[in-house]
Amino acid sequence: MQCLKKIALAAVLAAAMVCSAKELKVLTIGNSFADSAFHYLPSVVKSVPGCKIEMDRANIGGCTLERHWNEHQKAEKDPNYKPYGWSRKKRTLREILTSKKWDVVTIQQGSYQSWKPESYEPYAENLIKLIRELAPQAEIVIQQTWSYRIDDGRFKNWKIGQTEMYDRLTKCYRDLAKKYQLRVIPTGAAVQLTRAKTPDSEKFKSYDPAILKTLRWPDLPPQAGDVVGKFYWYKNRKTGEMYIACDAPHLNARGDYLQACLWFAALYGRKTSDVKFIPNMIGKSDAEFLQQCAQEALDTFPQAKK
Repeated sequence: MQCLKKIALAAVLAAAMVCSAKELKVLTIGNSFADSAFHYLPSVVKSVPGCKIEMDRANIGGCTLERHWNEHQKAEKDPNYKPYGWSRKKRTLREILTSKKWDVVTIQQGSYQSWKPESYEPYAENLIKLIRELAPQAEIVIQQTWSYRIDDGRFKNWKIGQTEMYDRLTKCYRDLAKKYQLRVIPTGAAVQLTRAKTPDSEKFKSYDPAILKTLRWPDLPPQAGDVVGKFYWYKNRKTGEMYIACDAPHLNARGDYLQACLWFAALYGRKTSDVKFIPNMIGKSDAEFLQQCAQEALDTFPQAKK
């Protein structure tokens, strides 16, 4: 019991330190849903006087908590096995965690397992223990991921919809946060708020997949109305022909900005309205809308009581 009180006190002190800090070192242990935070967060932070950020990542595309733990175990047994990074800069999780005095280390589940409670343990516990061992000064923060755009084909296979995926993953993340007394960056809640606040006439609507075969470059199907998902053209390397691809799980540019504003407010204890940076492809009024949704999500998401 005394040990648990000490852990809780350490978490509170770490959170207080983060809120008052102006320069943060942030490490993400995740996947592409954490990679997207790197798109705009540095520019967002830079736009606020006195705030600085240094970011690094231990991310692997599609990586689950289970795989992160398994990769760590494999690397501990084989000194030549380095699963993170690119060919010229391969590293282990141990090397990354001890490379700097991190202020914040974020964790998250792989999105396709995020709504399955049985997928979290014992891997989350193992990773949290490892972080506390190798980076004891860091606050561990959970990023709540989001539900896919409505046209993702996996919904049919899973026999759930967008809202049910969101509700289930939210419960999983809240349970995880409560168990380990961790803060949550509610990116999924911010995404869901933008969907709810977008007028019905502007919401992204499902479409007949057959339409994709009727379009010619550079035309694309209507895709406004959601901060998740995008269509894009790509060339098949073998045939040389152009095809339309659909990315329904990942954030688009609007979603990247939403995520960046939310992370800034959560990590620095500031308001999203303090952010001065707006990407060239996002208008001022839309940027303000996204900032407001990020702030509301942060203000209303139920955090674990310390």
